[in-house]
Amino acid sequence: MAKGYMGKVLFVDLGKGEFREELIPDKVYEQYLSGQGLGAYLLYNRIPAGADPLGPDNILGFVAGLLTGTGSLFTGRWSVVGKSPLTGGWGDANCGGQFAPAIKRCGYDGIFFTGISPKPVYLLIDNDKLELKDAADLWGKDAVETEELLMHTYGDDARVATIGQSGENLSLISGVCNDRGRIAARSGLGAVMGSKKLKALVLKGYKRIAPNNRDEMKRLSQKANRWVKAGIPLWPGVVNAYMGWALGIAPVGMAMDGFLYKMLLKQWGTGSMNEMSVGMGDSPIKNWKGSSADWGFSKSKSVNSDIFTRCETVKYHCYSCPLGCGGICSLTGKYSETHKPEYETVLALGGLLMNEDVDSIFYLNELLNRAGMDTISAGGTVAYAIECYEQGILTRDDTDGIELTWGNADAIIALIHKMIKREGIGDILADGSKAAARKIGKGSECFAIQAGGQEPAMHDGRNDPGFALHYSIEPTPGRHTIGAGLYYEMYKLWKKVKGLPSVKPFYGKNGKYVADEEKILSAAACSKFTNIINGSGLCIFGCFIGVNRIPVFEWLNAATGWSKTPDDYMEIGERMQTIKQAFNVKHGIEPKSFRLSDRALGIPPQLEGMNKGRTVAIDKLSHDYWAYFGWDPETGKPKPETLSRLGIAN
Repeated sequence: MAKGYMGKVLFVDLGKGEFREELIPDKVYEQYLSGQGLGAYLLYNRIPAGADPLGPDNILGFVAGLLTGTGSLFTGRWSVVGKSPLTGGWGDANCGGQFAPAIKRCGYDGIFFTGISPKPVYLLIDNDKLELKDAADLWGKDAVETEELLMHTYGDDARVATIGQSGENLSLISGVCNDRGRIAARSGLGAVMGSKKLKALVLKGYKRIAPNNRDEMKRLSQKANRWVKAGIPLWPGVVNAYMGWALGIAPVGMAMDGFLYKMLLKQWGTGSMNEMSVGMGDSPIKNWKGSSADWGFSKSKSVNSDIFTRCETVKYHCYSCPLGCGGICSLTGKYSETHKPEYETVLALGGLLMNEDVDSIFYLNELLNRAGMDTISAGGTVAYAIECYEQGILTRDDTDGIELTWGNADAIIALIHKMIKREGIGDILADGSKAAARKIGKGSECFAIQAGGQEPAMHDGRNDPGFALHYSIEPTPGRHTIGAGLYYEMYKLWKKVKGLPSVKPFYGKNGKYVADEEKILSAAACSKFTNIINGSGLCIFGCFIGVNRIPVFEWLNAATGWSKTPDDYMEIGERMQTIKQAFNVKHGIEPKSFRLSDRALGIPPQLEGMNKGRTVAIDKLSHDYWAYFGWDPETGKPKPETLSRLGIAN
C-alpha cells in the first residue's frame, strides 16, 4: 500500500566503498515522519558519543521529506544532517531546488555516508546502479562548475548536490549546494562532506512516489493553490521602507497575516523585507551595536527591494512551489548571472557591515554560493573582524594590508576571498567568529555575536524576542527558520491545535517583552511545527500562509493513510525536538552554552533606534521553555521520564 514514503534508506561506507540498503519500519515514520525526523532518529542511535565531527564516525545524511513527490505543494525541501563541527551538537541545513524528489526517485528516503574515502569521490546513483566515482578532476572547482560538469556528463535530468572550495577546505561555516548555487548553508556540514572526501552526489532515479489517497491530495492541493494565486498588485519597493518605519514607531503592534507576506514574496521575494526590516528594528546593524539610527533612509535605500528585482530575468521556483519567490538575475562583470540575493544575504553583507555598495552584494552572493560558504556566518564573521580592526585588536599587518573599515566594499570582498581560500587572516576567520575569537583573544570575544558558535540570522530579538529565544535554546542554535512571535502569528496554529493562545489583530508592543506563559506556548508550538515542516519537506514560506489555508496535517494523512489529528502531529514534533536535544546531551553539549551573545539580547540596552531600552528576558524564557518540554529547567537536559514517555532510548 502506498504511503508517501519509500520505506528504506541507503548507507554508503566511504572507507570501504560498500553500499547497504536498510528497510525502515512503518513505526519509525509514524513516530518521526521522514526528512530531519528520520535523520535525527538514525543519527542519535548510531553516532557514538564524542565522535569527531570531521572524523570517520560522524554520519552525514541527505534526507527528503515525507510529503515530497506526493502531489502536495511547497514540498521541495531537502536537508543535510550530521554532527555539526561548528556547534559540536546536532546539525542540520535545509535547502530548496530540485534535489529533494531525486532522493526519493532513487528509492530512498535518505542517503547516509559513513567513514572517510581515501581519495576524492562522488556518488552516482543511476536508477539501480550505485557507484563511487573518482572526483580528482572536480576537486578544487566551485559548486556551479562542478554541477555543470556533472550534468554535462550525465544529462539534464541528473540532480547534483556538491560542495565548493569552502567545504573542501573544511571551513566550519560551509554548506552543500544544488541548483547552481542554492545552498544548505548552516551548521558547517559542508566541512563534514569535505572531510569525508565526498565532492558530490549525482542522482538519476525514476521510481514512483505514490501517496495513499491521490484524489484527496489533488483536492487539497487545488484548494490550497487558490490561496496562493489570490492577490492584488502591490506598491513600489520604496513604500516598504516607509511601512517599516511606521511599524517601528507605532506604539501598537499589528499581527502579521501570512497572506499579505505571501504577496510580498511573490512580488519581491525575501528582499521585500530589506528596507522594511531596517525601519522597524528587525535588522541588526553594524555588528549588532548599531541601529536604524545609524543606517536610516539615506543608507538603507541602497538595498531597496526594487533594485534586486530590476535585474531579475526569470522567476525561480523550487520543486512543487507555485509561489516562486526566487529569481535569476542578469549581471555585468565576472558573473553573468546569479540567484537573486535573499534578505539574509543582503543584510548580512549590507547593514551588518555598513556596506551600501549593492554591486558588491550581488558579487559576494554569487562568490559565496559558488564556494559553498554560508552568507550569514560570513557576514557576521567579517563584522567581528571589522570591529576588531576598529578597536586596534587587528592591524594592517594582521590583515595583509586590508583596510578593514565599516562599509569598505573592496576590503570586505578581499577578506572573504581570503576566508574561502583559508589564506592569512582568512584561515582564522573561516571557522566563524567564535572560533576566531578563541584564537585572537585580547578581549575580542564580546565582538563575536553568536549562539553556540553559530552566527545568528538577520532578525533582531530585541525587536521580536521570539527570535532571541529560538537562537538560544534550539538544538541547532542561531537559526531564524524555527520560531518567532511573527511566525506564530502567520502559522495560525491555534485554528487547528487545541489549547494554543490566539493572537489579537492589534496588541500593545510592551507586551512582547513580558516573559509569560503565552510566549512559552507559542514558542514551543513553533518548535514542534517546524519539526513537522522539516520532516515533511515543506517550505516555511508556504506554511506562513496559515494552516487554515495550507492543509499540512491533512496532506500528511492523505499521503500516508493515517488518521492522525493535528495534536497527534504536534506530539511527533515534540518527539523530534527532544531527540535532537538528547543528541546534544549525548555529545557533551551543555544547553546553556548556546545562549545568544549579550549584545544581541540588549545587555546593555541600546541607547537609540527602534530597539532603544529593550532587553530580552532570556533566562526566564529559557527556563520556562525547557520546563514545558519536560526538560530540566535549570540545565535544558531532557528528563528520563520525558524520554520514556516519547519512546526515546535513554
